[in-house]
Amino acid sequence: MTINDYDDCDATELARRVRNREVTPQELVAEAERRIDSLNPALNIVVHRFAGERAEGVDGPFAGVPVLLKDTAMAVRGQPLTSGSRLYAEVTSAADGTLASRYRKAGFIFLGRTNVPELALNFTTESDLHGIARNPWDPTRSPGGSTGGGAAAVAAGIVPIGQGSDGAGSIRVPAAHCGVFGLKPSRMRVPSGPAGVGNAGMSTLHALTRSVRDSARLLDATAGADVGDAYACPAPDRPFTEELERAPKGLRIGLVLDGPADAPYSAECRSAAEAAAQLCLDMGHSVELARMEIDNDQAKLAWRTIAASSAALGVARHAAARGIADPLSLLEPVTADWIRLGQTISAMDYVKAVQVLDGSSRAMGRFFQRYDLFLSPTTAQVAPPLGWLRDDRLGFEASYDRFWNHAPHAPLFNESGCPAMSLPLYQTAGGLPVGVQFGAALGGEGLLIALAAELERALPWAGRRPDLARLTAGVTA
Repeated sequence: MTINDYDDCDATELARRVRNREVTPQELVAEAERRIDSLNPALNIVVHRFAGERAEGVDGPFAGVPVLLKDTAMAVRGQPLTSGSRLYAEVTSAADGTLASRYRKAGFIFLGRTNVPELALNFTTESDLHGIARNPWDPTRSPGGSTGGGAAAVAAGIVPIGQGSDGAGSIRVPAAHCGVFGLKPSRMRVPSGPAGVGNAGMSTLHALTRSVRDSARLLDATAGADVGDAYACPAPDRPFTEELERAPKGLRIGLVLDGPADAPYSAECRSAAEAAAQLCLDMGHSVELARMEIDNDQAKLAWRTIAASSAALGVARHAAARGIADPLSLLEPVTADWIRLGQTISAMDYVKAVQVLDGSSRAMGRFFQRYDLFLSPTTAQVAPPLGWLRDDRLGFEASYDRFWNHAPHAPLFNESGCPAMSLPLYQTAGGLPVGVQFGAALGGEGLLIALAAELERALPWAGRRPDLARLTAGVTA
């Protein structure tokens, strides 16, 4: 297989070629590993390389296709899972989690793990343990987070799919910054067992992809409740791949452009959402300006309360199991502050936060009685310079403000459990990707996929690629 052949193929096409004996899984793996060797010194996006992982047949929908996994949340037997932290640097998983088992059944070959911020608590990927991950479009900028390494790997053409998770926008934000497609499914559409739901059900597993059809096909392969799951997601009307050709008609779209008063959307991001709205109008849909009936301050406090509590519990359990007397000494300064905060949160404060999530769900329900879809910029700014979202000099409060204001409408879909996606429809005048976010009611991934496929046909993005020659020449600025 030539380099150009690999670049022209999404995962669906690669699997077709494997089934037709046009290429072997070993050749695909070799090409992906060659690209890691070439690009990783400049980008630092792959932090673990797996050995001994091979295809278990060619019958699955992605048989023989190499994939990279996020360095958090998805357990793979015998492989590291460090969550980007020195505290977890020696952790390996004893068994596959539910999702890893489903990926294996789908035919994927696991190559390794991608870089993440410590404990996945930031929208930039800059950890003390694994170092700074860089954006292939501009290596002085962040690829986003927390699935920053996965998004960059797809954008750079290393693999067509990067597995990820999204607890506040961690699939959608890096998708926007790296110019790839990122879908966050509904709460518990994809199982997270045996560990259980993360962050009171706000965290969701899926992936970043080159094409919409890869995301739909992957969701068909991995969706469905695990035994004993605490939440149920409405069953889809049909397989998600069938939505790809079902162009929706006459959708009612609510366009939301009002970011926080102290951190409005940049002109570039706002213009991208307005352009997407016009494109939808041209397709026959209706669009009107809308507002969310959600208190931003309450939502911001609730997310922080639940995330801090969950992180503190995880650190406490790990430290007790490993006999670590001072786990905070192994954490970055702001991460340690997250844990200190979590240790002080009362049961009543946590319950109040969960009640805010319930209120967010009901507000979203009312929104989607009036509209079929939600539309906004994915992020408030394009990919920021490295060091802007992680600056330990800011302290906890200012760091959290920057985090929240960077993608103010992304966490609402985690708090409510509703699905949302970021589409790479546009670029700035300087060539940086700009993401546009669409959201739907709980269980509405099919509608999102149908619209995404329609928009992908109208404004294809597959041919947009970063200048990798500059990276392999060692230009990291």
